Amino acid sequence: MARDEYHNLCTPSEHAMSRRALLGYGAGAAAGALGVGALGGLAEPAVAEQLKGNAKQVLFFWIDGGMSQLESWDPKPNTRFGGPFRSIPTKVPGVHFSELLPRSAQLADKLTIVRSMCTKDNAHSSGVPRIQRGDPLNRGVTYPYFGSAVAKLLGPNAGLPPYVWIKPGSGGFKTEDAGFLGAQYGALAFGDGKPPENFVRPDAITDEADDLRNELRAKLNERFAASRRTQANDANSYVFDMARTLMKRTDLFDEASLPRKDVERYGENDLGRHTLIARRMLEAGVRFVKVNSYGWDTHGDNFNAHASLMPKFDRAFSAIIEDLDARGMLDNVLVIAISEFGRTPRVNGSVGRDHWPEAWSVAMAGAGIKPGVIAGETNDEGTFCKDVQYDIGDLFHTWFTALGIDSTKARYMNGTQPLPIAHEEMAPIRSVLA
Repeated sequence: MARDEYHNLCTPSEHAMSRRALLGYGAGAAAGALGVGALGGLAEPAVAEQLKGNAKQVLFFWIDGGMSQLESWDPKPNTRFGGPFRSIPTKVPGVHFSELLPRSAQLADKLTIVRSMCTKDNAHSSGVPRIQRGDPLNRGVTYPYFGSAVAKLLGPNAGLPPYVWIKPGSGGFKTEDAGFLGAQYGALAFGDGKPPENFVRPDAITDEADDLRNELRAKLNERFAASRRTQANDANSYVFDMARTLMKRTDLFDEASLPRKDVERYGENDLGRHTLIARRMLEAGVRFVKVNSYGWDTHGDNFNAHASLMPKFDRAFSAIIEDLDARGMLDNVLVIAISEFGRTPRVNGSVGRDHWPEAWSVAMAGAGIKPGVIAGETNDEGTFCKDVQYDIGDLFHTWFTALGIDSTKARYMNGTQPLPIAHEEMAPIRSVLA
């Protein structure tokens, strides 16, 4: 295309290129409309058809570094490793949480806690991906994170990106989460809860001009993909299409319009702000929203650190559970709060707790989950699981089942290779499923 033609397309003018001229450009070389490639597809068409119209959503709190189960969901006061904090009664008779979770304690009848998680990795580098991928049997491929899996299996909703990540720090499109599913199922991360740069379209570009620009982009993408593998090109087109829809929803990021009482209820800190934005995303229809909280790797000064961190989590977590319930959304939104592992019962020489995958807790609520349940238990000192223990593969089966996905039958397609969506030797935790 000549430089003047491109300038006319981008700038409103009586000389702008017509739609007919635009669509005619490059059409002879186009390979036809892009389709979704086989990579990462579903093996069973009947399963894919069944999942259409599934209204379920996910809110995924990632507590990065490792929340201490002893200072949260599974306190052991007045024991050798119990620490200085008391336990308090919850809304569920006989169930106690740490005194650092007073608001969540009053919502315990809406929560389910798995207290007997026993996983393998005590390092962040291996534990983070293992927990978020579900540790399927090793088949020589990189499995998707849970957000990417949900984005693939349930698809976008309301034309919005299916997997968004609200986090402190930088944002961008995180393709690595998608594993073998392909780049388009990565996470769209909003750094500090803010939209991407250049999010707002310049006023000088009219709706018609923007439509023309994007139709040209689609034609050029078709031409580019004609003799190449389509996965990267599909992902690029997908991201542009999602971005166009998202650009119409600038209200999702307008913090100034949030009611003051909500800001105070959720907490005037990063986690509170980001959880409020997550509520808006869920209300708009985003399929999977991940909210990150950092700073939980408390090898030193564990008790003061948790005395600071836990109230922020408690305020934000309880506020969104209350709001989802009040809005009638909790039945359709699966809420998960999880880390890569827990903290050691033993307190080290720096008054800290180290990494402990042997016995720790996960909190859940909402879609498909039976409320008010405590699954599993630890021994009197919280050192190990008692009687029954669960691995992350069990949780993946549980989460998929709660979302209406048959984890025993659904399969990904990696080219021509069908792959299970969850660990084949594990199963849902039936006691926590509604």
